[in-house]
Amino acid sequence: MAKMQLYISPSLRHITVFPAKGFKEFMKVKVGSRRVSYRMLFYSLLFFTFLLRFVFVLTTVDTIDGESKCSTIGCLGKRLGPGILRRRLESNVPEVIYQVLEEPIGKDELQGRSDVPQSLEEFMAEIKKEKSDAKTFALKLREMVTLLEQRTRTAKIQEYLYRHVASSSIPKQLHCLALKLANEHSTNAAARLQLPSAELVPALVDNSYFHFVLASDNVLAASVVAKSLVRNSLHPQKVVLHIITDRKTYYPMQAWFSLHPLSPAIIEVKALHHFDWFAKGKVPVMEAMEKDQRVRSQFRGGSSAIVANNTEKPVVIAAKLQALSPKYNSVMNHIRINLPELFPSLNKVVFLDDDIVIQTDLSPLWDIDMDGKVNGAVETCRGEDNECAWAYGMNVFDLDAWRKTNISLTYHYWVEQNLKSDLSLWQLGTLPPGLIAFHGHVQVIDPFWHMLGLGYQDNTSFADAESAGVIHFNGRAKPWLEIAFPQLRPLWAKYINFSDKFIKSCHIRPS
Repeated sequence: MAKMQLYISPSLRHITVFPAKGFKEFMKVKVGSRRVSYRMLFYSLLFFTFLLRFVFVLTTVDTIDGESKCSTIGCLGKRLGPGILRRRLESNVPEVIYQVLEEPIGKDELQGRSDVPQSLEEFMAEIKKEKSDAKTFALKLREMVTLLEQRTRTAKIQEYLYRHVASSSIPKQLHCLALKLANEHSTNAAARLQLPSAELVPALVDNSYFHFVLASDNVLAASVVAKSLVRNSLHPQKVVLHIITDRKTYYPMQAWFSLHPLSPAIIEVKALHHFDWFAKGKVPVMEAMEKDQRVRSQFRGGSSAIVANNTEKPVVIAAKLQALSPKYNSVMNHIRINLPELFPSLNKVVFLDDDIVIQTDLSPLWDIDMDGKVNGAVETCRGEDNECAWAYGMNVFDLDAWRKTNISLTYHYWVEQNLKSDLSLWQLGTLPPGLIAFHGHVQVIDPFWHMLGLGYQDNTSFADAESAGVIHFNGRAKPWLEIAFPQLRPLWAKYINFSDKFIKSCHIRPS
């Protein structure tokens, strides 16, 4: 067979084949032989393009290493032969640099040191000035990086601590609002109205209405949920909102909704101690919360001990701080597990958290086929999860189906087990025992009905949030806190009348 030589043009526009006799045949890509498919030519070009770039990288690296360039195919063949399969492991970096950088450095070794470079500019200036050897270079580099890592870790932990304090404390504006409303309740008969009025009481147990349940000790948050629910309803005259609160918030909550009616919707305000079921004897959820409060007050030695830990990563410290949040031992956070007992006459309810905003009519939720399941919820799958979790915040509960199960008993059992284990099973919230108790009883609903993450995902776009049926500010950055994300807060604040005398006198502002 005659020998052939191959020439590829620098532009890769054509390939030239030289026969042994010197006669040239041109095989251009765009007019190739009919026996060669365009697909074959395309893949050939991709291969040659990759090959040329690969050769260029190899020869460039070798040139940097101080070796001569290759200008012939023979030289490249010799170079590529051993290089492609086993690229040389030799490096020009002195071994002493690796040795120094791999040596551990004591946590107190850099304390009080003023000779450690504070920035890359200082580091380079010192190296150039002193003309340091490789070992000195590595020592200074290790010290500088370690110092910066320590400062970054400290700053991150301080950030988590500040966020914990900000999210766990009651803002003075909300405290002011509760006090002013409580005072109004004691001095103004119009702030002590029966909610609802006597003629509307039968609607509270009428299953032809759309029944919503909201458990909250935050008057401002509850007002936003209620207003957004009624304003966006296509059938407000069929809406019944049952607001459950605690003893200390009952008077302020009653005063607010007495003075700010949402007719034609029906609003009921009731404290836990008003429910007959709570007066019958021991209530498992109340007993569990008392134990939970004692355990959490001593958890990991409190926030000071958690922050003082020098060995754990900041993200682990953040999780432990979050476990101390008062909301996790709040009965308002657990009361949903007793809905069948609290509302024995109702067949179906939609349970709402107080950090949500409703942006659409929710009456279609009553048309969802629950297929015998108890809990209608949006799934929250991540990556390669074998089984999806689901979210609290906006849930459709079939109370008739619930009463036929042991969901509540299972929930209380696992809460008790977690308390006995000193919170070793889980540290955060009501979702873990809820996932266990409702396992096999969840009907997945469309994600449109519940968009999560507005309290921790600051990259959520305003447009995406605005298009959801219900948005949930779950996370630390609640919309009523100063740490709320400013681009998302308007979706919540639009339901507050900032000219209202109570809102204005407590200096509650749009941003």
